[in-house]
Amino acid sequence: MKKIVIHPATRLEGHAKITILLNDEGNVDDVKFQQLDLRGFEKFCIGKPVEELPRIVTSICGVCPWSHHLASAKANDAVFGVQIPSAGRKLRELCNSIAYCEEHILHFYFLAGADFVMGPDADPSVRNVIGIAEKVPDIAKKVVRSRWLGAELLEIVSGKAIHPVTAVPGGFSKPLTEKERDTALPIAEEVLEFAKFSIDFAKNSIFPDYLDTVASLGVIKTGFLGTVTEDGTLDLYDGKLRMMDADGKYEDFTPENYTDYIGEHIEPWTYMKFPYMKKVGSLSMDLDNPVGVYRTNTLARLNVCDKIKTPLAQKELTEYREKFGRPVQLTLLYHWARLIELLYNAEYAVQLLKDPEITSKDIRIPVEPRAARGIGVVEAPRGTLIHDYETDAEGLVTNVNLIVGTTHNNAPINMSVKRAAVDLIKDGTYDQGLINKIEMCYRAYDPCLSCATHNLDGRYAVKIDILNHKGEVIDILQNF
Repeated sequence: MKKIVIHPATRLEGHAKITILLNDEGNVDDVKFQQLDLRGFEKFCIGKPVEELPRIVTSICGVCPWSHHLASAKANDAVFGVQIPSAGRKLRELCNSIAYCEEHILHFYFLAGADFVMGPDADPSVRNVIGIAEKVPDIAKKVVRSRWLGAELLEIVSGKAIHPVTAVPGGFSKPLTEKERDTALPIAEEVLEFAKFSIDFAKNSIFPDYLDTVASLGVIKTGFLGTVTEDGTLDLYDGKLRMMDADGKYEDFTPENYTDYIGEHIEPWTYMKFPYMKKVGSLSMDLDNPVGVYRTNTLARLNVCDKIKTPLAQKELTEYREKFGRPVQLTLLYHWARLIELLYNAEYAVQLLKDPEITSKDIRIPVEPRAARGIGVVEAPRGTLIHDYETDAEGLVTNVNLIVGTTHNNAPINMSVKRAAVDLIKDGTYDQGLINKIEMCYRAYDPCLSCATHNLDGRYAVKIDILNHKGEVIDILQNF
């Protein structure tokens, strides 16, 4: 049996490899998207004061620290049994929306964009962000400036753009002054203009050339998970969870009840867990008859929500649904959905900065340690993020469970990559452009593997190649 190994997998956060096994006829027999690293944050958070965790967990990932920071702060609020002041919540939401803008710009232009701007079959030496900069320098300058503006906004609002410390149990530690708000507002308005440009640019100059690819590459049929308000409006910071099946029927539940709806399966060949729809009782990644598989992230959130509360993004959502329906199953449409979310977050950041309450000093209430369990859920750019903490009477952590956005997508990523490989590799024939199209399937999910590696069963995945004196492999020892 022949094996094709894509290692390292490129243009994603973290480290992974793809192993494609071919049968004797040269067709795909199996595919595995393997996460190779272990982080283990659940273990070394135990014994810490729970109020330390919002600062510790930002080191899980330097790409999306705000998502972990806010989910952890919300879990702390629940542990301490408090409802934070309205202004404190709005400051958290403001930082969340700014961070979303940064992240969606990063992924669309830096990680995924080269496949569309340069073309999936372009030479790898130019199929990257440098190639984009050389081909469309004016757009590249706007991209870099907009990312910088996002970091500036976070500095103004919270004091730190990366590894934040400002969301604390009971609220927010730093009020926003009138002067800071007046400085931040025109910056946010410039980011909004870039968000408008981005979706217009993609709809007019990028997506039309790839609709056939979108309709055929890595397409699978799954359920979806996301967060909505009581009336079904998209909400990225708070709300109820909505689990939708592949046909569009859904059930809503509170974050506190997530273990009734989400099970966690483990495979021995990866450090990433496989969440699944618990009520169906099992997980199967069979391409023709999947069971229990659901997706999170942008595609999922636009599927489960009924509407978006900002006008420009709602207009885009309406157009998107007129073109593709609901629920949308086309994997590469994650990118289109991502730009709608970019627009929504830029709009919402401007709205929040114009809200008179955003400069209130009533942003935090005191808390007292207690023995409790607290669950904090936010929508990270890469999907639904769950922080689940338990503490003793002194407020020390006794148990932690994390389910990260990319972890939810582990099964569908494996399925999308396998679907593309099965469809594209025939009779053992392939080239670098075809391999890149397989990689495009996982890039659509914007996976953050640094965040997602949380299978800790005490076993290290080890693979040893034994070579003879000629450097030839004569045996392989492995424990996975």
